[in-house]
Amino acid sequence: MKTLPMTRIAFIGLGVMGGPMARHLKQAGHELTVYNRSRAKAENWVATYGGTLALSPADAAKDAEVVISCVGTDDDLAGVTLGRDGAFAAMAKGSLYIDHTTVSARIARQLGVEAKSRGLLVVDAPVTGGQAGAENGTLSIMCGGSEAAVEAARPIMAPYAKRVVHVGGPGTGQITKMCNQIAFAGIIQSLSEAMRFAQSAELDVEKVYEAISGGAAQSWQMDNRWATMAEDKFDFGFAVDWMRKDLGLAFEEARAVGATLPITAIIDQFYADVQHMGGGRLDTSAIVKRLPKG
Repeated sequence: MKTLPMTRIAFIGLGVMGGPMARHLKQAGHELTVYNRSRAKAENWVATYGGTLALSPADAAKDAEVVISCVGTDDDLAGVTLGRDGAFAAMAKGSLYIDHTTVSARIARQLGVEAKSRGLLVVDAPVTGGQAGAENGTLSIMCGGSEAAVEAARPIMAPYAKRVVHVGGPGTGQITKMCNQIAFAGIIQSLSEAMRFAQSAELDVEKVYEAISGGAAQSWQMDNRWATMAEDKFDFGFAVDWMRKDLGLAFEEARAVGATLPITAIIDQFYADVQHMGGGRLDTSAIVKRLPKG
């Protein structure tokens, strides 16, 4: 791995995405201070990879040149940035905040305003590529923020990114992630229907994959989920519960900008069906479970 000039970085949120991303930064030679709401997870991370354990987001951020977060929801992000022990109050003027959480464009724009008033640089930088992308350092990152903020963030994100695109001002990274999830939902639903259709016709699904994966139907989802869907394996990847959260964000923004998402709304209800079947923590490809095998 390429070694970068050492930077003092605080990383907040060490889940299935944040933990591997922080590891890549440590292995690239940066000085890491980490915070996680579940202290045991942060202690285990430090025991495995080194670095310093912080007791709050503010504690993590106080001496950092860059603060990075990867948490869960708007409320989580508001808490770690603007809460009583939030990072913003502890950050030095001119330092950089990168948020990798998938949240609303509304809170991303709010943080942009708050950061500007405090003399901070901020980037909303949601990611796509899943847990495998985080583990392998091959995430695609869509960024909203000023040119100066995104250019400062690029070398920091390099150890875990294969693509970084500056879309526009604050909040545009999050809206781009919504576009990603809308397209993703449609692909996995159509893939599910194709899978069940092949099974109902009593075709060899491996041969079907071989035949269609080299043409216009090919997608990342087909290459990575066709076989596991056929085997009823769903205990990995991006959970149904998180997909419904993300689609809810898209519906909120669509109402604000006057867009309509009719097919996405139907697929969202299909995911609600999977939740009612007890599949909320299963991978999004579990949407195929709604369809009979024939």
